[in-house]
Amino acid sequence: MNRRKSTRAQEHKCIRIFISCALMFCFLLCRTSAGTKTNDLQKEARLQVYLPREVTIKGDIISLGEVSIIQGNPRQGELRAKAAKIPLGIISMVGQEIVIDRSMVLSRLACSGIPASKVMLTGAEKVTVKRQQKIIKSTEFVELASAFLKKNPPSGSVCKWEPIRIPKDLAVSEKNSDIKFSSRLVKDTAKNQAKVLISVIKDGNQIEEREVTFRLKFKSRRAVTLVDIPAGTVISSANVKIEEFVSSQPEPANWKPPYGQTTKHTLSANMVLGPNMFGPVKPEAVIERNQNVVIRIERPLLLVTAIGKAMQEGRAGEYIRVRNLNSQRIILAKVKEDGTVEPVF
Repeated sequence: MNRRKSTRAQEHKCIRIFISCALMFCFLLCRTSAGTKTNDLQKEARLQVYLPREVTIKGDIISLGEVSIIQGNPRQGELRAKAAKIPLGIISMVGQEIVIDRSMVLSRLACSGIPASKVMLTGAEKVTVKRQQKIIKSTEFVELASAFLKKNPPSGSVCKWEPIRIPKDLAVSEKNSDIKFSSRLVKDTAKNQAKVLISVIKDGNQIEEREVTFRLKFKSRRAVTLVDIPAGTVISSANVKIEEFVSSQPEPANWKPPYGQTTKHTLSANMVLGPNMFGPVKPEAVIERNQNVVIRIERPLLLVTAIGKAMQEGRAGEYIRVRNLNSQRIILAKVKEDGTVEPVF
C-alpha cells in the first residue's frame, strides 16, 4: 500500500516538472519571437545605405545617391530622396579621385537632419569616387603631329622624320566631349629637328597644349669616287659620280658637284668626297723662283721702277717676297698679271 502511494507521488512530481518545463519553453519562445519582431521593425525603420568600393560619376558634384545604394520601406520614399541629394564634395580637376568614408557619410546625413540612429551603413568602409574622362594617348598626339608634317614639311628636302620627344597622355572630362585639335610648327634652332605644337580645343576653347619633337631626315647628294684618284687630278664625271642618299643634316644651299676642282690628296675608290679633299684649279705661276722681276710703283703723276729678284714663285694676285737688287732689301709685293710686282707698304 505504501509502495503504491510512493509510486503515484513520483508520477505526479514528474508530471509537474514536465508541465513547468513546457510552460518555461513557451515563455522563452514567445519572448524570442517578440524580440525578433522588434529588431525587424527597428531595422525596417532605419535608412539602409550600401557603399561600393569604387564609383565613377558623370558630373563634378558628388551626391550620396550617386555613390551609394539607398534602400528603406515604402513609407521612407521622401527620406530616401532627401538623402540621395546630400552633396559629398566636388571633383575640380581632371583625373582627381576623392575618397569618402563612413564617418563622412554619417556626418553629412546628420547635418541634413538624419541622425546616425536612423541609418544602417553596409558595404565598404571607403568609397573611391572618380569622374568619367577621356584619355588622349601620347601616340595619338604623335600621329596628329606626323600627319601635320606630312602636309606641311619644314622644307622640300625633308623625306622622313621620327619622334624623339613624346608628350604625356592627357585626361579630358567627358562632360562635354566636343574635342578638336589644331597643329602648328614651332621655331627650332636645330636644323635637323621640327617641333609641332598641338592645341586641344574643347567646346571652342583651348584647354591644353602638347608638343612633339621630331628628328628630320633629308634628301641629299654626295660625290663618290669611281676609281683611285692621284693628288692634283681634275675631278670629272669620269672619276667621280653623284648619288642621292638620306642625310641627318640638310644639304648646304650652295652645294654643287665638284667637277672642275682638283684633288688635294690621293683618294681611294668608293670614297665620299668631303669639302676639304678638293679645291679650285690653281692658275699657272706668273713668276718663277729666282726670276728677275720689275718692281713697279705707279701713282697719279708718279712712276717708279726697280729691278728685283723673286724669292719664291707667284701667281697673279698672290703676295711673294722680292729682293731689291739696288738696296738688297727684301720686300713683300703683290704679283700682277703682267708679271710685274707692286710693293706693299
